[in-house]
Amino acid sequence: MKITGIKARQIFDSRGLPTIETDLTLNNSYFGRASIPSGASKGMHEALELRDGDEGYHGKSVLKAVNLINEELGPHMLNFSFQSQEELDQFLIDLDGTVNKSALGANTILSISIAFAKARASVMGKHLFQTLTTNNRFTLPKPMLNIINGGVHADNGLDIQEFMIVPVKYTDINQNLKVACEIFHSLRGILKIGGYKVNTGDEGGFAPDIKSTNAALDLIVQAIEVAGYKLEKDVCLALDVAANELYQNGRYQLKSEGVQLTNLELIKFYEELCSKYPIISIEDPLSETDLEGWKMITQRLGQKIKIVGDDLFVTNPKKLQQGIDEHLANAILIKINQIGTMTETLKSIDLAASNNFTNIISHRSGETEDTTIAHLAVATSSQYIKTGSISRTDRVCKYNELMRIEEIVKHQ
Repeated sequence: MKITGIKARQIFDSRGLPTIETDLTLNNSYFGRASIPSGASKGMHEALELRDGDEGYHGKSVLKAVNLINEELGPHMLNFSFQSQEELDQFLIDLDGTVNKSALGANTILSISIAFAKARASVMGKHLFQTLTTNNRFTLPKPMLNIINGGVHADNGLDIQEFMIVPVKYTDINQNLKVACEIFHSLRGILKIGGYKVNTGDEGGFAPDIKSTNAALDLIVQAIEVAGYKLEKDVCLALDVAANELYQNGRYQLKSEGVQLTNLELIKFYEELCSKYPIISIEDPLSETDLEGWKMITQRLGQKIKIVGDDLFVTNPKKLQQGIDEHLANAILIKINQIGTMTETLKSIDLAASNNFTNIISHRSGETEDTTIAHLAVATSSQYIKTGSISRTDRVCKYNELMRIEEIVKHQ
């Protein structure tokens, strides 16, 4: 497969910030386009985004990355042939030559990697999800929908970043999204009646000025019941704490609860929540530097729920292997832009699967219309996918793509 065209441009993500989009053509005829997301809360070991850092767009422009592709990488790679995704990705990794992709930028590299994957699928006459695995038995993930936003994703008093519903009643993505849609709109009505604002946060969930974790969960429970569904049997709950944002001087600052907690006290807080609500997953419950806390929570709650490492693992196979060896969690959040190539992402997923870790495919807070993660979730038979609420096109486009894929899978 010969690269016969590459062009990059600067576009906007869902937060109105610049990001990179790259078009790639193989064999003069087969086209792929990729646009790259960006996170608000980030792990310290994520691969590095290349941004300009000047006055334009408050330092967030990506023209350096665009120019790298249009003026250096593109002309250099033109007419190169790559026989596989692995070969292309390794070429880019070697060309960068750094541990965290700081030379070229993870966003630069990933835009080429995904665009190549899409163009390669076109060469093969297949859908993207069909080319990311040799397994032809595809399953659809259950959605984890963020319907109340807090933390750095919203301007309210909630410490926890994401309050999610997980429809579990059906195997079909279409039916589970129907459940989610009905609960979302029930919650909207409840919030309006209660005098709360119904504006949405970065990921499409509501961002009301709620004062405590329990109050937020109680509203969600009420919305589930008003929509006509049963807790646990039809719908479960999940949290993304993003505890890095709460960790200061060895303590966790829960401003909405008015407390400063040790890691053990915080874990007991989670245990109380899990005893009261049907919570099946807690993501980043502790700071990525608090390994003692991760070991404790995995020992105490790991047999009951998913303890998910996001900032802890940053989709990095080496970081995940450490977590496996030290029993730091039992699940990993997969974000392609944390590591920077499709190949490394798939390696992390394979490593998780071979060690009985659940993998959850995830979006970022700054998203685009790119639907690659929907294909990745199906290709790898991921049990869950996180791509925000059932509102905002940048979130809903992934769910819509999953419904299209479901049609294809059912007719295979």
